[in-house]
Amino acid sequence: MPAVLSVISGVVALVSGASLAGCGTSRSDDSGSTATTSSLAASAPAPRRTIRLQLAGTGTVPAPVQLPGLARTTDRRVLAVGGLDAADTSTADVISVLPAPASRIGQLAQPAHDIGVTSIGRTVYAFGGGTAAGPIATITAVDRQGHTRVAGRLPVAMSDTTAVTLGGSAYVVGGYTTTTPLRSVLSFRPGHGVHVAAELPYPVRYAASAAIGSRIYVAGGTTGTQARREIVAVDPATHRVRVVGRLPAPLAHAAGVALGGTFYVLGGRGDALNGQQARIWGFDPVTRELRRAGRLPVALSDLAAVADGDHVVAVGGRDRQGRVHAERWTFRSR
Repeated sequence: MPAVLSVISGVVALVSGASLAGCGTSRSDDSGSTATTSSLAASAPAPRRTIRLQLAGTGTVPAPVQLPGLARTTDRRVLAVGGLDAADTSTADVISVLPAPASRIGQLAQPAHDIGVTSIGRTVYAFGGGTAAGPIATITAVDRQGHTRVAGRLPVAMSDTTAVTLGGSAYVVGGYTTTTPLRSVLSFRPGHGVHVAAELPYPVRYAASAAIGSRIYVAGGTTGTQARREIVAVDPATHRVRVVGRLPAPLAHAAGVALGGTFYVLGGRGDALNGQQARIWGFDPVTRELRRAGRLPVALSDLAAVADGDHVVAVGGRDRQGRVHAERWTFRSR
């Protein structure tokens, strides 16, 4: 194992031995249904009707962007951080997406893409990211004015992650070190260090993730050579991880968002670079049903999405012709 992974590997080994023993990933039968333990079901969110997302409005951001990080703060600001531009070049832009009109309000210390981004309170946190020289390990805090500061460091430089917030902590899911895809779910709380909260059943990059109740849900993603179709539930408190569903087909580079107790997976593609999809899927964590829940206006991968009240906001992405988009779409639930 490369030396650069020793920190993560050591912590994962401790978590796996002390907290994950006997948990593993549940087995699925031939129908694709998945068993679960009563401990996972006991604290599941209350049943809710799977809702559909319907396009409610459009707007633009200052420039086309793919693979940005997107987060909504508690004071209802939506910020986009970094990404790749239409020429596949990393950008350092911090964009205020909402309130409209969208505008550039700041710059990262260096251009970066494939950044796991989420918010804790009024502050947005960006975890690592890819640069022209390779991944970085910096955790960057971004305030509402777009000012940035270093807030910590990851155990290893990584990109291709997703990030969610749960219970005042940020969780960084999967990723890549330029040589190795990761299966770690890292926990970060401002003012504290980073530790491994759980270990995924397999290494994954470019997964769709969202937090509902006390769980983090992770859908699809890729090892780098093969897209996945599992939907995984992660309980950071107990370190338990279970496969709880499956997408109809392998899917990566999609956006994940939670709204009304449903985990939505927007767009994405399989292993083909021009295999973008417009479908929106809705997964009910209680019934474990996966349903069609709407469509994007354009088949896209590498977009970002976030919940804003009772709406979902999606930004950017890449279509089947390789065009990078500058749209901001708003969807309402119905």
